[in-house]
Amino acid sequence: MLSQQSHPIIAPSASYTITLLKKQLRQLEESKTIEGVSVGLESNSLYQWNISFAGPADTLYEGGYFQAMMKFPEDYPNSPPTFKFLTEMWHPNIYSDGRVCISILHAQDEFNDQEPPETRWRPILTPEDVLISIVSMLSEPNINSPANVDAGIQFRDKPDEYKKKVRKLIDKALENL
Repeated sequence: MLSQQSHPIIAPSASYTITLLKKQLRQLEESKTIEGVSVGLESNSLYQWNISFAGPADTLYEGGYFQAMMKFPEDYPNSPPTFKFLTEMWHPNIYSDGRVCISILHAQDEFNDQEPPETRWRPILTPEDVLISIVSMLSEPNINSPANVDAGIQFRDKPDEYKKKVRKLIDKALENL
């Protein structure tokens, strides 16, 4: 008789991860979902992607062009990638160092009672899904759980000052291109 033991998740092999990342990189490069997206490898590593994209239309970030780094762990897709803006940002869900804090980038075992499990990372998700969520986050910040508390308070209490600061940073980023 077989025992009723739970089986641990087996980490994917490096060759599987590399094959998957190559496929997902190609899909993102060919994507028409995200306006003006450009993807390249950092130091020729499939585990580190340089990503640039245009700010979403009809949002405060429209007209901006943003640079970021997406890094993948060795056990990807079992664990989520990380996403960090290299462009200076002012947003409630972006830490001051550029790291993004949204549910899709949180592992299933990270406890946060404000996030239902279905909104967190699952191996079926892709880098394109992450980028779509980040573009959506730019237009709809979650001020109930801010990574940047000061930006969250300003967004809520002084929206005109918030908008002015964001526009100033976008103009500064465009000058540095």
